[in-house]
Amino acid sequence: MDSFDGLLRDGLIVTAVLTVPVLVAGALAGAIVAVAQAATQVQEQTLTTLPKLLAVGVVLACGGRFGFGLCAQLFREAVHAIVPLVRG
Repeated sequence: MDSFDGLLRDGLIVTAVLTVPVLVAGALAGAIVAVAQAATQVQEQTLTTLPKLLAVGVVLACGGRFGFGLCAQLFREAVHAIVPLVRG
């Protein structure tokens, strides 16, 4: 059961490492656009969506290789943990 707990913990850590930068970039872009919209009183939906989409896309493009590396490492660990998990 210890190997399952370790694998679950590693999976949660990888999930957090991959999602937090994307969420922060989207939130920052949204906050900047919201301030700009409040200052100019222009309330257009496309003006809020496009900067968020671009910010998230840039973060994913810059960190994609790192993220795929983390996912591949976690997958290898999961495959190697199959036998100890099955044996109990």
